[in-house]
Amino acid sequence: MTISEIPSPSTTADERAMLEGWLEQHRATLAAKCAGLDDARLREASVPPSDLTLMGLVRHMADVERGWFRRVLAGEDAPPIHYSDDDLDGDFRVTEQDTFADAFATWQHEIERAREAAASRSLDDLNRGAHRSGDDFNLRWIMTHMIEEYARHNGHADLIRESIDGVTSD
Repeated sequence: MTISEIPSPSTTADERAMLEGWLEQHRATLAAKCAGLDDARLREASVPPSDLTLMGLVRHMADVERGWFRRVLAGEDAPPIHYSDDDLDGDFRVTEQDTFADAFATWQHEIERAREAAASRSLDDLNRGAHRSGDDFNLRWIMTHMIEEYARHNGHADLIRESIDGVTSD
């Protein structure tokens, strides 16, 4: 997907469709920021000493989707994919053995599972699983938080992509 192919959210939709539209736009934006690059470029850090990479962002967002939609919202036993209690930033750390094909497939799988977890619930439905804070979250909050999470990291992705090959976008 290219930047020009990213769907725009409706400007007149109801609340649910608006939240879903913005979340889908941000998911597509991250995919577009990675498009056309090989694994070596997707592992390339933006600005030393930061080790933030596009592949690391995709891995991170797979874990974020999994955490909020599967563990917190649905109450599933879905342990982290790329990080652990011993390495909380493991999702961001990529090695030569990590491939974008694997990272992308995992992320897309978690997005699909997130859509499934949210589909049958009202925006007012509360989480079934526990969050480390002990707070309760409704689906509306989770979707809004996910939009914020993607927006922040898509800003990072803009800078990383520009530092790799000069590609910029709106």
